[in-house]
Amino acid sequence: MAVQLGGRPLPAPGHGGVDYEERVDFQRLRAYRLSRARAALESSECGAFLLFDFYNIRYTTQTWIGGALGDKMIRYALLTRGQEPMLWDFGSAVKHHQLHSPWLPTEHNRPGFLGFRGAVAPTVGLMTQAVAEIKSLLVEAGVAGLPVGVDIVEPPFLFEMQRQGLTVVDCQQLMLDARVIKSADEIMLLSQAAAMVDGVYQDIYEALKPGVRENEIVALANKRLYEMGSDQVEAVNAISGERCNPHPHNFTDRVIRPGDQAFFDIIHSFNGYRTCYYRTFAVGRSTPAQRDAYQQAREWMDRGIDGIKAGVGTDQVAALLPKAEDFGFPDELSAFGLQFAHGLGLGLHERPIISRLNSMKEPLELQVGMVFALETYCPASDGFSAARIEEEIVVTEDGPQVLTLFPADELVVANRY
Repeated sequence: MAVQLGGRPLPAPGHGGVDYEERVDFQRLRAYRLSRARAALESSECGAFLLFDFYNIRYTTQTWIGGALGDKMIRYALLTRGQEPMLWDFGSAVKHHQLHSPWLPTEHNRPGFLGFRGAVAPTVGLMTQAVAEIKSLLVEAGVAGLPVGVDIVEPPFLFEMQRQGLTVVDCQQLMLDARVIKSADEIMLLSQAAAMVDGVYQDIYEALKPGVRENEIVALANKRLYEMGSDQVEAVNAISGERCNPHPHNFTDRVIRPGDQAFFDIIHSFNGYRTCYYRTFAVGRSTPAQRDAYQQAREWMDRGIDGIKAGVGTDQVAALLPKAEDFGFPDELSAFGLQFAHGLGLGLHERPIISRLNSMKEPLELQVGMVFALETYCPASDGFSAARIEEEIVVTEDGPQVLTLFPADELVVANRY
C-alpha cells in the first residue's frame, strides 16, 4: 500500500476494518516490524536481543498489556537468531496471549516476574532464575557465546547476567534504528491518532472561556480521546496566562481569564502510535504582543518545514531553527525541547531528534518514511505570554507532509468578543 502523496491528505479512515476499503493491515504491520527487528539483530554482533523497553517488546512480539506496567521492568522478550520471539509476561496476560496472539507459539508465552523494580529484593532469586532460563535458551540456540544485546535494564539484572557468564552490550541504538522508518500501516495509524486530536482541539476551542480551569481542559481532552478510541492518554499539557513564559510543561488548576494566551500539548496513542501536538489560542481577545510572538513561532515552524526533504541532514534542518539566544536562553541545553523535532512511533521520542544541541555533532540523513514532530516556541514581549506550535510531519518522496490539521497558520482566538 503506497502512501498517498502530491498534497493529498494521508488517510485517517477510521477505527475498524471494512471490506470495501484498504485500511491498516495488522498482519502486514506485525510482519514488517518483526522483520526490521530481525534485520537489526542479524546486522549486529549479538546472538540475541533481550528487550525490556515496552515499545521494543511491542515492536517484536506484537503484544501489549497496558501502561500501568510499562515502567515496572517485569515484562521482557528475547529475540534470538533464527527463532521466534519469546515473551515473559505478567500473570494472566500470558494465558490471554496464548488465546489471542496466535503469531507467537504457545510455548513462547511464559510467565515472568522480576520484582517490581526492587520491591521484591533480588536476593529472593527471581532474577537468578530468569537469567538461567534465558541462558539455557541461548545455549539451545547455539548463540550463548555471542554477546546479548539489552535495551534497558535494572542494575541487579545486568549484574546477574554478567555473573552467569553472559556478555552484555547495548541494543537500544539498533532497535531505534530499526523503528525509524515507518511502514504505510504505521503512518496510517499515526494519521488516525492525529485526526483524533484534531477533533479534541475543536472541543477545546469551544470550551476555552474565562472561568474554565486548565485541569478542566485536561479532563475534557482525556474524556474525548478515550471516547474516540485512544488506548493511552500519556499526558496533556495545559498552560495559560502568566504560566506561558517560562514554559513549565505541565498543567494546574489555574483559572483561565479574558485575554489569556493558552497553549496545549496532547500526547496519546491509537493502537500504540503516538501524537505530540501543540496548539496555541487566545481567549476572547488577543494583544499585539501575543500576535507578534505567534507570527514569529509560525515563521520558525514554516522555515523548518521548508527544509525537510529526503537526503537532507538533520544538521541542516536544525540550522533553520532559532538559536537559544534568539529567544532568551543562554545556551542550547537550557533551551532544549523548545525548538526541536523528535521522531514519533510507538514511542514519543524516537529518531530522528533534531536540534542545535545534538544534530550539529552527529547529523542523520532524512529518509522517506521518517515521521517526527517539529516544535517551536516564542516568548512574547509582554514578558509572560508565549506561543507554542507543533506539527507532525511525514517525510515523503515529494517532501514533507503534515498530519496535524487543526488550523495554526495564525493565532486562533477562542470565543472572540
